[in-house]
Amino acid sequence: MHAETTPVLLESTAANFSPWAPILRAVPEAAGDVPALLALAVEAGETWPRPGEGRTSLLWELLASVAAIDVAAARVFEPHLDAIAILAQAARTVTADQPALPGNRRGATWGVFAAEGPGARLQATPDGAMVVLNGTKPWCSLAASLDSAVITAHTDDGGRAAFAVDLRHPGVECEQPAWVARGLREIPSGTVHFDQVPATPLGGTGWYHSRPGFAWGGMGVAACWLGGAVGVARDFRAGLLAGADGGREPDQVALAALGEVDRTLTAAMQYLARTAARIDDGSLGTAGQSTWSEAQRVRGTVAAAVERVLQLVLSNRGPAPLAFDERYAKRMADLELYVRQHHGARDDAQLGRLTLKGDCSW
Repeated sequence: MHAETTPVLLESTAANFSPWAPILRAVPEAAGDVPALLALAVEAGETWPRPGEGRTSLLWELLASVAAIDVAAARVFEPHLDAIAILAQAARTVTADQPALPGNRRGATWGVFAAEGPGARLQATPDGAMVVLNGTKPWCSLAASLDSAVITAHTDDGGRAAFAVDLRHPGVECEQPAWVARGLREIPSGTVHFDQVPATPLGGTGWYHSRPGFAWGGMGVAACWLGGAVGVARDFRAGLLAGADGGREPDQVALAALGEVDRTLTAAMQYLARTAARIDDGSLGTAGQSTWSEAQRVRGTVAAAVERVLQLVLSNRGPAPLAFDERYAKRMADLELYVRQHHGARDDAQLGRLTLKGDCSW
């Protein structure tokens, strides 16, 4: 396998990864081409494992491996695969024999829209035997390019629930986002307006956020962050090797930075592998520890590792690659924006509240 598509392995071996290699080999050429990436995501959704079904580590390896090639590609894959998993967890499948599920077409592309924002509210209202959605939903990535979505909305009982919705319905209007970020430029997130759009409930009020799969999905995003950091680290190592080939051996500072990058990534990868194993053997969630508290630990640990790798590589490689190496500059900008999905001290405060209640192993 070419170095660019070398898998990011947590527990598997490179030999066992061969069935998944064709999609990884297709990612570099598809990078930047959203329709091509969505087609690959659909293909992945047909064969890649789902979290909590015995091969969680392999799923995270695959997501990390995509992100190591191109961070934005992982940003396309992850929500589609998460939506497929959510539908399965809600005892539904994306197949042509279930016409009651909106957008349930063979080869349909899916997103997950669960964010909230000031001044934006999406309301789910019973309408006879149906449920309809009205209002606005922010942070809907690639909404205009997708067929369907799992989306959260407020319910009449004061809670929130998840619904499957057909984004091609005439009552759906996708705003053109004013996306000024230099990162994830091909994955803009904007506001979507809903006007009497029929939707299928998934799991009932409160189910979306209380299911273990919510935590599993959050950790899958962390696997993407970590894969992006592996890509950055590979760039760093390749740069040092190229310099040595040109007669410029890395000095002690550069070697120390590379050593710290290695141990930082290795520790985070080992933590992900251990957590995946605990998810699959059913031991996570016992002895007073909730799945969500572990998700917060994983996400915080990985986010810190990513931030440290970015800092080390940026300070050692200097400005030239950022100015003249398009792929490296894109990778850095994409990853810096993607990892902002972790809310730093606010997420740690949430974990602290759980820890104060005894939701910890120590």
